[in-house]
Amino acid sequence: MRKKYINPIGNIDNIGDPFVLKHDKKYYLYATSMPKSGFKVWKSLNLIDWRLRGVAFDSNLEPNKWGTGDFWAPEVIYFEEKFYMVYSARDVDGHLKIALAVSEDPLGPFKNIKAPLFESNGFSWIDGHIFIDNDQTPYLFFVKDCSENVINGKHVSQIYVQKMSKDLLNLSGSPIMILEPNQQWEGINKEWQWNEGPFVIKHNKLYYLMYSANFYASSDYSIGYAIAKDPIGPWEKNYNNPIITKDLRQGISGPGHNSITTSLDNTESFIVYHTHKYPDSPNGNRVLNIDRIYFENKNLKIIGPTRTFQPFPSGNY
Repeated sequence: MRKKYINPIGNIDNIGDPFVLKHDKKYYLYATSMPKSGFKVWKSLNLIDWRLRGVAFDSNLEPNKWGTGDFWAPEVIYFEEKFYMVYSARDVDGHLKIALAVSEDPLGPFKNIKAPLFESNGFSWIDGHIFIDNDQTPYLFFVKDCSENVINGKHVSQIYVQKMSKDLLNLSGSPIMILEPNQQWEGINKEWQWNEGPFVIKHNKLYYLMYSANFYASSDYSIGYAIAKDPIGPWEKNYNNPIITKDLRQGISGPGHNSITTSLDNTESFIVYHTHKYPDSPNGNRVLNIDRIYFENKNLKIIGPTRTFQPFPSGNY
């Protein structure tokens, strides 16, 4: 009989924005975890049981002395035989900006190679996500943060995209705004609105952009998605959004800011996301969850959010 797991997993708390890298039949977890100085890293052999392996990125070390705090949402890709970490932090000028670091090992140490990756132009930018298309063209998806983006008197977070150079160090053209809050569940009547945490996958020649909406410390933080035929867009939101949202009867509050990975045998896909540790008083203390995700026709479906026992990911023996 297959082993079972139950969310939350890994005995991990005080994190947010979890990102899982699968590499060489092992899993590596990065998350908002040391907001004053950098990012921890965890390792797993089965996607369920995690062990803290130290600090992947430390801003106190040379040459990483950039960023004064608010180290958020790290993501790591394996590209051109190196591991690249994209993350955001606050610069000395007060703006949040996106930076790029590199390592020879998924455990780190990651060292900055371009911090910031681009200048702020008077705004704050967060939640960088690098998507590599089948032709090896890299794209940066990122967020103009609502803290400094005021539209018609409302603070609004919007998702942008730009092509990247092959060495990931430069962006081409101008940033293109592709998503902003415009569905009722996204709180479009409120003074503060969010579309953030982009994550892109490709399936049957279509691109799926998953994102989170609402305030991260609210139980209403949830996940939706949009579809496009090209990474640049145009992107069309799923009319059935959100596809994963709170279930307070099960103690599930604020499911959001996800990544996607696969089972060891590549037969199943899993969404990796955070929920609030204390659903009755949601805050920045969040825990790790995974659930199965699949395609039905052109629709993205999630079996979850779950708080009952689920079979281990396939390929674990």
